[in-house]
Amino acid sequence: MLTPMSQQTQPARPVHPDDLFALDAVLEQDERDAARTVRAFCDDQLRPHAARWYVEGALPARDLAKALGGLGLLGMHLDGYGCPGTSAAMYGVACRELEAVDAGVRSLVSVQGSLTMTALHRYGSEEHKQEWLPAMATGEAVGCFGLTEPDAGSDPGSMRSTARQQPGGDWVLDGTKMWITNAPVADVAVVWARADTGSGERPRVHGFVVPLRTGGVGVTEVPRKLSMRASVTGEITLDGVRLPADAVLPGAQGLRGPLACLTEARFGIVWGTTGSLRDSLEVAVDYARERVQFGKPIGSFQLTQAKLADAAARYTTAFLLALHLARLKDGRVPGAQATPELVSLAKMDNARAALDVARSMRSILGGSGITADYSPMRHAANLETVITYEGTQEVHQLVVGKALTGLDAFGG
Repeated sequence: MLTPMSQQTQPARPVHPDDLFALDAVLEQDERDAARTVRAFCDDQLRPHAARWYVEGALPARDLAKALGGLGLLGMHLDGYGCPGTSAAMYGVACRELEAVDAGVRSLVSVQGSLTMTALHRYGSEEHKQEWLPAMATGEAVGCFGLTEPDAGSDPGSMRSTARQQPGGDWVLDGTKMWITNAPVADVAVVWARADTGSGERPRVHGFVVPLRTGGVGVTEVPRKLSMRASVTGEITLDGVRLPADAVLPGAQGLRGPLACLTEARFGIVWGTTGSLRDSLEVAVDYARERVQFGKPIGSFQLTQAKLADAAARYTTAFLLALHLARLKDGRVPGAQATPELVSLAKMDNARAALDVARSMRSILGGSGITADYSPMRHAANLETVITYEGTQEVHQLVVGKALTGLDAFGG
């Protein structure tokens, strides 16, 4: 029996992207609770200010660090030293909600917890952990991670920063680190450099705990950014910086240490991109339901609905990929683990999906979409950075390609 036309034209109640494929139902109760708590905090404390922070290129990072630390989000997946020790999935849904506001806020949390605190927790001495981790967990201290250099991005093995051990054991560091999130407001940096112990052995990469008030350390903020404007990014210069012998991280030698920390940070990105993707979709749906052209909402146009449907499919896929990765990290899939190759695949595809969707949703907003009143273009601009940092698309493609073929294309 055909439905009467009058009933066909009645608008149905819209379905939220999380409900369309019952995504909340595949989360466990503590994960749903974490998502709701962080989302409520974001809606109350962050979202009203996000556009202004972006336009002004200024983030109250230290105040935010204390607020985020008070919520238990800094180093939340680490155990002990004041860290909550939550599951990877709980950390993931928190990253989703933070980046739904702005990738700059999620980056603050990622660099603090997944890079700097993880390096200290995994490779530092007990003294390093006791000195820095409790203060960083509360946000009283802010950290940054000094790996990238002006001429060493995708190829960290070409870093030029050096650490020379002096008679008596002290170290002297020289070099420059670039694109360092949190650096302009940080108290401490984990800096990676080629360490010459004076033994005649080939220098190997070591990590060093560098309080940023140490003599010889200079920090300047990177100006005129067109992306990640609600994030503080800096350059660190090291000019004859003298550190005690115990400044070195004893548990890390070679590039394996910093690369493992990057793998941890990429997990947060995998989840964070689902937040910017979802927010772009939500904003576009709301706009399309209200914006009237040719006598009816543009959300009733077939081409608009096609864009929204494609975006919902990308969101669902990205979310399920992120959740599968979290279940692997949490040891919930017998006989399998979250390998670096899988993290690369997830970061590669989710970042690409989020950028594609943000651009598409911006187009639904028309001219209004280029203003700061709506988030998709801001997300798209941020994602131009997200798709580049912690490994470019091309690097992750080669990581996955090597896994599939067994052939190494790097340097070829």
